[in-house]
Amino acid sequence: MNTSNGIMTQSSSSGATQSPGLKTYFKTLEGRYKLQYEKTHPSGLLHYAHGKTVTQVTLAHLKDKPAPSTPTASSSSFSASSGVRSAAARLLGGSNGSRALSFVGGNGSSKNNGGNSRIGSIGASSTSSSMANPNFDGKGTYLIFNVGDAIFISDLNSQDKDPIKSIHFSNSNPVCHAFDQDSKDGHDLLIGLNSGDVYSVSLRQQLQDVGKKLVGALHYNKDGSVNNSRCTCIAWVPGGDGAFVVSHSDGNLYVYEKNKDGAADSSFPVVKDQTQFSVAHARYSKSNPIARWHICQGSINSISFSMDGAYLATVGRDGYLRVFDYSKEQLICGGKSYYGALLCCAWSMDGKYILTGGEDDLVQVWSMEDRKVVAWGEGHGSWVSGVAFDSYWSSPNSNDNGETVMYRFGSVGQDTQLLLWDLEMDEIVVPLRRPPGGSPTYSTGSQSSHWDNVVPLGSLQPAPSMRDVPKISPLVAHRVHTEPLSGLIFTQESVLTACREGHIKVWMRPGLAADTQSTNSENLLATSLKDKPSLSTKITNSPYKQ
Repeated sequence: MNTSNGIMTQSSSSGATQSPGLKTYFKTLEGRYKLQYEKTHPSGLLHYAHGKTVTQVTLAHLKDKPAPSTPTASSSSFSASSGVRSAAARLLGGSNGSRALSFVGGNGSSKNNGGNSRIGSIGASSTSSSMANPNFDGKGTYLIFNVGDAIFISDLNSQDKDPIKSIHFSNSNPVCHAFDQDSKDGHDLLIGLNSGDVYSVSLRQQLQDVGKKLVGALHYNKDGSVNNSRCTCIAWVPGGDGAFVVSHSDGNLYVYEKNKDGAADSSFPVVKDQTQFSVAHARYSKSNPIARWHICQGSINSISFSMDGAYLATVGRDGYLRVFDYSKEQLICGGKSYYGALLCCAWSMDGKYILTGGEDDLVQVWSMEDRKVVAWGEGHGSWVSGVAFDSYWSSPNSNDNGETVMYRFGSVGQDTQLLLWDLEMDEIVVPLRRPPGGSPTYSTGSQSSHWDNVVPLGSLQPAPSMRDVPKISPLVAHRVHTEPLSGLIFTQESVLTACREGHIKVWMRPGLAADTQSTNSENLLATSLKDKPSLSTKITNSPYKQ
């Protein structure tokens, strides 16, 4: 376990207050997962302010930064060469100002970047006019989550339920965010707003500042100048050297470069056919965004990059999963849900499989090799709002080549349940195709060397027949919240679940929770994101039933 963040101490305000009827543990073959503690927004947050915004959670690991040679308090602006969507959030209560953070030193970026550093118009302020927090040491693991018109930041390694920092916005709600732990400069956090505006900021700088507004922010798509529809998802491009993408509710996705001015003129031609995929590039070299991808008719609900950044998966209101070769800007494959919209998607670490979930209450497992659904998971009683592979779980068996033959993944839904699944590929019989007038032919495992002859490159498949797809059942089905869930995160030590109202629970893996101590005095929790190649870990948000 990573112990760099220190040992948790008992707190009078800590403790996991469970609702009646909810258990504080669930069982698997490996043992019990135990509720360690909860995180939430301040109790004073007005419920009506939530609106229709669904809470999304991003896990952020700040690495050590060397102390700067000049005092950070004298800096007039922060290194601002990245793009982040600003979470338009209005800070409620003085949670950051009333509680000292355990930080010392500086952020390592005290120089003034001149014209490249822009301050966002929504509740942003310059560091020269805001107070610095002298107790910030520039490292730790944090949960970033949006509720209503605010972004909250909690220390993952503290038992305190309340956040340590709040950022408020006056005229739009934050709806999505992403963190880049390998950012080469200060800006590592992206925030997208309901208004379509996008911000990039430094997480470290937000924690150093005791104010309740964004500081040192770069502002993109200001006032919806390029696209005024709601941001739905945002992601850094893995290995993209500061590139990021933003999807919108009108079916468009934009590619930005954080080292370009966010206010540079960027216009694109009108989309001629709303039903067809098309790519348009900006006319000028200084423009930002640099490209527009028209993906689908209707909202793009979620996006996800493969770990190497080679492929981009999107799911949308039209019920289709689409997989693109990102660098070639080319549609590779995809297919339709059994019913309704798809709301979430996630890649396996090896890039071989994609999970999707949506309004058909099913978890679908897509094979990149077979370019089709190879399994359907049945177990949810309502829409599936979040899916994720457990990359920290060790398969008990592997083949002669050391390749993974069993995968563990999780899903959460509006039925308030967390489901855990095991997928053993050797046991799945994959229907290859159904000849006209005949019965389907089958292949054991996922071998399909001539698939291009069956499904041409770039084609979208219709929903397969239920009888043609193998069904799998969950290992565990546990009701973890009283409200519909919005997503989950796997860490080395725990599973995090979040409901759409902004309540987060941390479930310790078997053998890691202290069996002899009460929930309020469990010992440390720390993540080991530094050992993983992913740029950020996030809980995927999704629309929900009204």
